[in-house]
Amino acid sequence: MKIALDPTPFHSSHGLLDFPQLAADLGYKYLQMTPHADFIPFYNHPKADDELVSDLKAACRKAGVEIASVLPVLRWSGPDADAQEAAVRYWKRVIRIAVELGVTQLNTEFTGRPEKPEESERAFYRSMEELLPIIEREGVHIAIDPHPDDFVEQGLAALRVIRGVNSKNIGMVYVAPHTFHMVDAPLDIIRAAGNRLRVVHIADTMDHHRSNGLRYITNPAGSPARVHQHLKIGDGDVNWDELFSGLAENGFLERDETVMVSCVFAENENAEEVSRYQLATMNDYIAKTKRHG
Repeated sequence: MKIALDPTPFHSSHGLLDFPQLAADLGYKYLQMTPHADFIPFYNHPKADDELVSDLKAACRKAGVEIASVLPVLRWSGPDADAQEAAVRYWKRVIRIAVELGVTQLNTEFTGRPEKPEESERAFYRSMEELLPIIEREGVHIAIDPHPDDFVEQGLAALRVIRGVNSKNIGMVYVAPHTFHMVDAPLDIIRAAGNRLRVVHIADTMDHHRSNGLRYITNPAGSPARVHQHLKIGDGDVNWDELFSGLAENGFLERDETVMVSCVFAENENAEEVSRYQLATMNDYIAKTKRHG
């Protein structure tokens, strides 16, 4: 398993080519490249040309850091046909960039709409019909997160959609700060995912269902907004002993192809300290889990 840093908290303070050395300085051997204006921005065409991709590879070599995964967020399940078709075009460039970087793991979201679940699912499979031959030919793996406010948010329902693609190159991301939106028990999701589980994002979050659903109050009442946080481990309600024991049972902690990512977004002012804390705490939980079998 690779333990990677999501550099999102540093986007406002560091340039794209600074991320590899930053990760090394913080003790990480791996990076997860997330949406960035100079690389692959949210929902739009990638902005990295071949020269920038080459420069990023060189920066990684110099820092002794590898890119474990690339995370694009594109509207490939969008119910709007123009947006969906554009996303497929953008995905082709994303895959080419990943291949040039020597990265075989990508992870993403469904990016459909919850108010149009059937239309979004049709768009997703339509995108897959065009992209899957490329994905399989290039030997990359795409893991998908059922993100809050997507057409599929529940963990087991997401696995059914993923299984429907009928390809070993398509799997799942388990995002710990989305735990309380996925409805199904974490262990049930992890067990059902098996070796389709390729990426896990590590950050904490509060359980918004507590206090009779009034832990967070949004106005107007009945707002469909989804509320969650990306806090450092221990600042929320995720059961970390359970999660890490489930990952050990799954075999996730021992597989060469899996990626565990620190993704705390709530404390940019303390991002370096938090990133070091996350790495140490993840390693502590891994060691503790292995000691206890």
